[in-house]
Amino acid sequence: MDTQIVGSRRAEHRCAEPTRTHGTAGLPGHPTAEWQQTVRARVLAELAEFVQRRSVESAVRPAVQHVLWQYVGGGKCVRSAFMYAGWLCGATEDDAALRASAALELLHAFALLQDDVMDESARRRGEPTAHRRLADRHRRNGLPGCPRRFGESAATLLGDICLIWAEQMLRESGMDEPALARVRPHYDRMRIELALGQFADLSNDIRSAPTLDAVLAIARAKSGDYTVKWPLVLGAAMADCDRHVTAALAEYGRAIGEAFQLRDDILGVYGLPEVTGKPDNDIAQHKASTVIVAAMEMAGSRLHRELCTLLQAPTLGMPEIARVRALITATGAPARIEAMIDNRVTEARHALAAAPLPDGRRELLDGMAARCTVREF
Repeated sequence: MDTQIVGSRRAEHRCAEPTRTHGTAGLPGHPTAEWQQTVRARVLAELAEFVQRRSVESAVRPAVQHVLWQYVGGGKCVRSAFMYAGWLCGATEDDAALRASAALELLHAFALLQDDVMDESARRRGEPTAHRRLADRHRRNGLPGCPRRFGESAATLLGDICLIWAEQMLRESGMDEPALARVRPHYDRMRIELALGQFADLSNDIRSAPTLDAVLAIARAKSGDYTVKWPLVLGAAMADCDRHVTAALAEYGRAIGEAFQLRDDILGVYGLPEVTGKPDNDIAQHKASTVIVAAMEMAGSRLHRELCTLLQAPTLGMPEIARVRALITATGAPARIEAMIDNRVTEARHALAAAPLPDGRRELLDGMAARCTVREF
């Protein structure tokens, strides 16, 4: 194994402030940011047309369409951008490839709708979550039955629609059958891993004292690989990339996907929902995220006792959350997670270094890595 990577793994266990290695490539003002904004605009246009057409055909009510669009059209389109980037590592610009990539946003909407129901989240992207909005409509209309139960059931069914539409949009994207045949096995494996990751996350509670390795495995399956690695592999398979290119993209995607989730976990503790778009604070949800688990592992006896006492409480108000944040900071856990992020960006760059990529693609992926791992609170 390369000595640089061995050294980076050892650095994960140090508490000192990490050295930033990913620079500013891909941040606002960089060509990668402009490319991603352009791709997002094209993806949203394709999604808007598809959802509108399918909603009319399926007699989906306008009010329900609005709830759907909150989940389909309100994101950054990271997964579709990575799939299209994978395509560009073996082919040229193509509208059909972009439409196929856009289908991942419908799959992501399905995952978010399920996630919000399972986590009982109150808000998503600055608005009430789908199950809350649908429950409120049930209540306002004076319908029989339990509004909460109706809202959760209706949101789950909307997720099912998005799951079906995702495969339909991929199938009808205009890509030829051989390309779609190359994509299908990877697409199936990604969805299975996503579901299993969600299943494992149901019992991922800090009060059960999971290990950092166990939490990382769940995060990798539920979020990291599904956000970066699999979209890149799907795009590369669709373009029939050289196996060495696909292997390099998969390794890069694994590393950046983990870094993405690690950054998300820091935002889940310290970020403001109105800025990050995350529905709830991870501390309040008793979520066993990497930064919280690392803090529990690194805390001295006094800090550990206080963290345990606070996190065992059934509910935590703002004063308790603020105290837990302060204790997590005192353990040095955020610095450790920052070091892990930097290490994975280094590993990703190493994976791409010898890959036979077309001109400009390495720079594009380097910029995408920075945009995934350098995010504001």
